[in-house]
Amino acid sequence: MASDQYVVERLNAALTGRYQIERELGSGGMATVYLAQDLKHDRKVAVKVLKPELAAVVGTERFLAEIRTTANLAHPHILPLHDSGEADGFLFYVMPFVEGDSLRDRLDRDGQLSVEEAVRIAGHVADALGAAHADGVIHRDLKPGNILFQKGEPVVADFGIALAVSAAGEGRLTETGLSLGTPYYMSPEQAAGDETPTAASDVYSLGCVLYEMLTGEPPHTGTSAQAILGKILLADVTRPAKLRRTVPPHVEGVVLRALERLPADRFESMTGLGVALKDKTFRHGVGVGTAADTGPWRAVSFGLATLMAVSVALALWAWPETATRPVVRSNLVFPPDSGFLPGSGPSLDLSPDGMRLVYTGPGEGGGVALWVRELHQDSPRRLPGTEHAGWPFFSPDGRRVGFFQDSADAPHSLQVVDLGGGPPRVLADSGFR
Repeated sequence: MASDQYVVERLNAALTGRYQIERELGSGGMATVYLAQDLKHDRKVAVKVLKPELAAVVGTERFLAEIRTTANLAHPHILPLHDSGEADGFLFYVMPFVEGDSLRDRLDRDGQLSVEEAVRIAGHVADALGAAHADGVIHRDLKPGNILFQKGEPVVADFGIALAVSAAGEGRLTETGLSLGTPYYMSPEQAAGDETPTAASDVYSLGCVLYEMLTGEPPHTGTSAQAILGKILLADVTRPAKLRRTVPPHVEGVVLRALERLPADRFESMTGLGVALKDKTFRHGVGVGTAADTGPWRAVSFGLATLMAVSVALALWAWPETATRPVVRSNLVFPPDSGFLPGSGPSLDLSPDGMRLVYTGPGEGGGVALWVRELHQDSPRRLPGTEHAGWPFFSPDGRRVGFFQDSADAPHSLQVVDLGGGPPRVLADSGFR
């Protein structure tokens, strides 16, 4: 933004008779927050103003239409929306001013919370998110900074801005080079480029928040957004009890189930998560393999070949745990012009339903590119735009393939391509922070 004083003067001029901006309270990747006086109702409020570059991408009509859908959310642990609008080119929305700190402030100050307090906060947040989900609203950006404390009680904020930004289209944000912050709390499906996340995505994000309250850090950390996204998609999660032995087994089980990579393996609802937090007999992942041990996103390294037969044993994950799982064996012959070639890191991955492979093969004009082989078809197909790609992996729904690309145009970038068509999209590049 321009100078703070200049912006305040512009806002006050544009909001004359409605709000009187007093001072800036803070600034994040998407918005700047100001303390203001609501002149009509004689009360303190927080006015959140979208960053100009983000406002240009979202657009006034889309922003106001999407944020309006959150205006009727009513729950003791949801911070209500008072007002929203456009003034002198600024897109803003108004919420109650909460004098208490945020969960982010508490974690920065204390590092960890007591187990009892962490469970209490997570339970209330789950109730709030469950109420929003019942009204068809997904938060999409749950994080400690969006959990505020009003007279000691947690309230969830910023439903509207997350919905409006998501509706604007992730691809358009990437084109602007706009950074929306480091994605510690992003679900795997969001990291893989899903623009329409479900309630399961909020379940994952709450699992991340609970993990940090218990251990002092998010499940996946890194020095850049690229590194964090890569870990979300590929790396194992360290069990909370390994980092803090006083975490009860049932609480650890809640965290592990919420952090399952496949959305269908998480809690079906926030209600289920809340119930499990109170059930001391609840277990998940402990003693039978963690989410990371059994997750279908596991990258599989494979040997090199130009003409080879591959025998693939596939466990059908969709079958119930109590059913006998058959083994399906397919002998696949790859022509020389589409066989396996060395890539960067693991060169092959299997889709969650076990029906297709993605692997590194010959690129057009030399080098390597990604190929997809449907197990019931005779010939694989090259994925356009994936030259110099490595570390391929499927999204949880099997509709997209993520990969790391190392080229002159996009060094060390994390990208995703839709198997239904279209060019790859950059999720994070080497300069993303």
